[in-house]
Amino acid sequence: MVLDYEREELLKKDYSEDELKYLNLLAEKFPTVQAACTEIINLESILNLPKGTEHFLTDIHGEYETFSHVLRNASGMVRKKIDAVYQYTLSEKTKNQLATLIYYPEEKLEIITKEEEDLENWYAITLRRLIAVARVAADKYTRSKVRKAMPVDFAYVIDELLNEPNEKKELYFDKIIQSIIDVDRANHFIVAISKFIQRLLIDRLHIIGDIFDRGPYADKVMDLIENHHSVDIQWGNHDIVWMAAASGIRASIAAVIRLSARYNNLDTLEDAYGINLMPLATFAMKAYKGDPCEAFIPVNTPPENIGSTHIKLTSRMHKAIAVLEMKLAAEIIKRNPKLGMDDRLLLDKVDYEKGTIVIGGRELELTDKLFPTIDPSDPFRLTEEEQELAEKLRFSFLNSEKLQRHIKTLFSKGATYLSYNSNLLYHGCIPLDEKGDFKGVELNGKIYKGKALCDQFDLISRRAYFNREHPERMSKDRDYLWYLWSGADSPLFGKKKMATFERYFLNDKEAQKEESNMYYKLRDDKDTCCRILEEFGLDPESSHIVNGHVPVKVTKGESPVKAEGKLFVIDGGMSKPYQKVTGIAGYTLMYDSYSLILAEHKPFESKRKAIEDEIDIVSTRNMIEHATYRISVGDTDIGNELRKQIEGLNRLLEAYRKGIVKVKRA
Repeated sequence: MVLDYEREELLKKDYSEDELKYLNLLAEKFPTVQAACTEIINLESILNLPKGTEHFLTDIHGEYETFSHVLRNASGMVRKKIDAVYQYTLSEKTKNQLATLIYYPEEKLEIITKEEEDLENWYAITLRRLIAVARVAADKYTRSKVRKAMPVDFAYVIDELLNEPNEKKELYFDKIIQSIIDVDRANHFIVAISKFIQRLLIDRLHIIGDIFDRGPYADKVMDLIENHHSVDIQWGNHDIVWMAAASGIRASIAAVIRLSARYNNLDTLEDAYGINLMPLATFAMKAYKGDPCEAFIPVNTPPENIGSTHIKLTSRMHKAIAVLEMKLAAEIIKRNPKLGMDDRLLLDKVDYEKGTIVIGGRELELTDKLFPTIDPSDPFRLTEEEQELAEKLRFSFLNSEKLQRHIKTLFSKGATYLSYNSNLLYHGCIPLDEKGDFKGVELNGKIYKGKALCDQFDLISRRAYFNREHPERMSKDRDYLWYLWSGADSPLFGKKKMATFERYFLNDKEAQKEESNMYYKLRDDKDTCCRILEEFGLDPESSHIVNGHVPVKVTKGESPVKAEGKLFVIDGGMSKPYQKVTGIAGYTLMYDSYSLILAEHKPFESKRKAIEDEIDIVSTRNMIEHATYRISVGDTDIGNELRKQIEGLNRLLEAYRKGIVKVKRA
């Protein structure tokens, strides 16, 4: 028996007060010596399993159908598993049908069940094939992890069928499959096991920013991400502007609406998020009546649609919100001179009588000279109608339940950057100065650079959003949150200016040019990338940077692999407007237990073609780096966390055996 004074001496010698509190909490979860030992054995065994496959995607820009298909086919991994099982035993047509069934089980079943003559026989064959593919997809995970991935309704059945069949169990397996068919659950089972396969093949999903804008279905992309089993997000500038808009920042709200109008995606705001745009439409029809708004016709509008009522209204709304955005942005710029954005104050540089503007010492003629809402004597002043409109839009954004839910997902699953398994992930850049050193940026009176700058912007963004109901509390933070969208030293933007005015009102390439941060000139340099990795606490010898934001011009021979393999730029143009520039339709970087693989995707025709004609995304896989040994869970960040848990459990065992912590249950 340990006497009270002896117990106190032991505590002082071997255990701090904080550790003792921790061990007592741990004992609630593992109340016996046996429970602690069992967990140690379980965790030790997991350390020796192969690491799961990570998938990296970026710049989705609302392209829901392509993004959804890439997740469903696991960037070609589903077909690879089918080939591993049936390479020489099934025809290409049959393998294509099986793959399509796994990608779109509900839709494909609807077609097959109408066309198949001997449906019962088809079910019996197909169920066995799906089970064989699932078995291969699950082979590197623990049974516990596999069970957690199983659909609840069929967990027991799938668990049984995943065991390798043998002569003794063959009849048992056949009976299970026949029972599934007999009780009319074959369709439900096919859907369940197909989604189970999809889930197993993407152990972790990394989204390297820009979910929003350009494409039409950012809301559906967010629904997928929101419900994904394991995902993280590195914010892009097109995400942060929506985050700022959801925080009630009026200039950001105007920017979001302007971009939606520019790409003719106002339906996303109205139908998906319930944003009331009627006040903007009413204002635009009145203020810009008779204005052709030619520079504001949505991009990629077919010539035959340009004169339609819909396009005319959208163009007027587009111009109205663009001018309002410039006025609202000016309010932020003027009260924050240290942001260094005075060059974006251009409405007061216009000669409204002549229809010209002086930029960089050059007088340039405006392509659009109609400004009915601007008072030349006070060009940044909002009219009463604009002030009322801005407030109505702010109310609508703050009270959109779905938008707020999606933005909370961006905050809960996202950050400005992520260090994960020796890879540094960020969307834009790490700002560098002209000498190539980390650029110092003043925020709230202090200078930050490199990692500290990204951390500070992350903190500021969260404060601004979660105080959105009380904007007076964090007014400076709100201005910095707006700045992240288009500021010269924003790590999410990375350009000296966003030439919004110049693109709309000038036909001058020099004025429209947006010069990039020095980072983009130096990221091909291995030493620069190694310094960035060191700044974020990573070993430059074994680590990599994964980047998005700037599309890779594949058609011009640009490679996504830079800095002698230290940096990967994986924006390959999932966004359709960029596919003319890139020549492809996106990349997926995959990191499995053996290698880093870059999959280059050809354009996706449509979901309908994929289902009906069994046309998959054609992907070319290139191995970038191959490990000399198979990477285990123990080599990953999760492995480090598991070792900490094992260490805590061993300390608990020791405390149990010394009598320092009482066994909670006999």
